[in-house]
Amino acid sequence: MKFIKNTSGNRETDDLSLVAAYQESGDLEVLGELYNRYMHLVYGVCFNYFKDEEQSKDAVMQIFEELVKKLRIHQVQNFKSWLHVLTRNHCLMALRKSSKNPMVTLEENFVENDDFVHLDIDDTKETQLTIMEKCMETLSEEQRKSVDLFYLQEKCYKEVADITGYDMLKVKSYIQNGKRNLKICIEKNSGQ
Repeated sequence: MKFIKNTSGNRETDDLSLVAAYQESGDLEVLGELYNRYMHLVYGVCFNYFKDEEQSKDAVMQIFEELVKKLRIHQVQNFKSWLHVLTRNHCLMALRKSSKNPMVTLEENFVENDDFVHLDIDDTKETQLTIMEKCMETLSEEQRKSVDLFYLQEKCYKEVADITGYDMLKVKSYIQNGKRNLKICIEKNSGQ
């Protein structure tokens, strides 16, 4: 790894003095000197999460950019530990973001594929949606509101309780019973 220099032996000024100097002046050379001491550790943490050399190198640079802003506003007692937490959080957020937006590859002849009809929803899915809508109407108002907010609008229990004004335990009960009643109704109307 030629792009990372380990200068951990070159510590004329301690970390906290460099942090204070950077916070006071905003001088990127001071921050660069401080960051160079731990860049190899940042890379190691990133590589541990990403298992990819290029992605880890990119993350090292992105973390430095974060550091430029965050170190100005945070009180840091132990720079090495604080940087480790910042690095770990950066990697976890990047992984979470990439899992929400998975890459989908399409075949080159996808559009010309004979098996591919149009982008219309097929009849069975439309029938299932219609059945589900009718079954939602059979639920009590409390169950319907709770199920709608929790599953369709992706609210958490607390948000459902805040929006509806229902007690938290009641919300959990409405969701559980509503889900069960919905499943029974859908199975009965689907002929399964």
